[in-house]
Amino acid sequence: MTLETDLLDALRGIATHPAARGLMDDAAVLGDLVLTHDMIVEGVHFLPNDPPADVAWKLVAVNLSDLAAKGAVPIGVLTGTGLTDDPDWNAAFVRGLHEALLHMNVPLLGGDTVAMPKGAPRSFGLTAIGRATGHVPSRAGGAVGDALYVAGVIGDAGLGLAIASGQMSGPAELVTAYRRPRPLIEMGCALANQVSAMMDVSDGLLIDALRLANASGVGVAIDLEAIPLSKAALRLGDDRAARLRAATAGDDYALLFTSALPLRDLPGQPQRIGQLVAAPGLHLTDRAGHVPLPSQLGWLHQG
Repeated sequence: MTLETDLLDALRGIATHPAARGLMDDAAVLGDLVLTHDMIVEGVHFLPNDPPADVAWKLVAVNLSDLAAKGAVPIGVLTGTGLTDDPDWNAAFVRGLHEALLHMNVPLLGGDTVAMPKGAPRSFGLTAIGRATGHVPSRAGGAVGDALYVAGVIGDAGLGLAIASGQMSGPAELVTAYRRPRPLIEMGCALANQVSAMMDVSDGLLIDALRLANASGVGVAIDLEAIPLSKAALRLGDDRAARLRAATAGDDYALLFTSALPLRDLPGQPQRIGQLVAAPGLHLTDRAGHVPLPSQLGWLHQG
């Protein structure tokens, strides 16, 4: 158990309204409204030297990615801002926030600000509100035999973080993938009525696939070599170790979903990476056969 899972288990006892979906999903569903809230903290979700405009972009994008996974169109956001004593940084953050909101076509509706104690890490929260016009998929709903797909690529952000933090060298496009993720709103809306279960990939493909399977009451089998990697990522490695690193890295904000039916009329081409199975747990294979599970499947808040 971790600090995060312990807290969620306690909160589920009081989140009894149907809109909360038992806190087993990434968003609340209240009629045709979809609501989500994510926080990002310096040193946890972004680096101290990340440009403030990129931090603002990421704050918006990670929340809108949750709406994308529900097939909801964003209609507004509210921010929570932990102010520091660096007015230039704060001003650059606001400019970046404006840029992100314009690019993603979503208005700022309000929020709150607080002054952080001296030396405290910067911390930001954002509530995103969306509207769904049809089925609002959850993590649950998958069934044995459903195909498992990914829309988007996996592992770019993990490589970008390693490059940005000086652990390795690589192309700037991977750093951009880490600092400025792109929520797949159009894809999510196109998929919503075709999927049995859907979520975004934020903490790592393997851990999120297992969460989807657990919520659906089934197991999941994944072909490691079917996981979609970008050309930039492939140039940095395509062996089993590289693919496991990609599959356990976070911050991708791809869409992970299941379907029993052929997909149609999509703005892109998702990649089938496996299927839901009767045997509980996560089962990995590649061309050499069974792949032992890594010690960590993805990101968890420890405690």
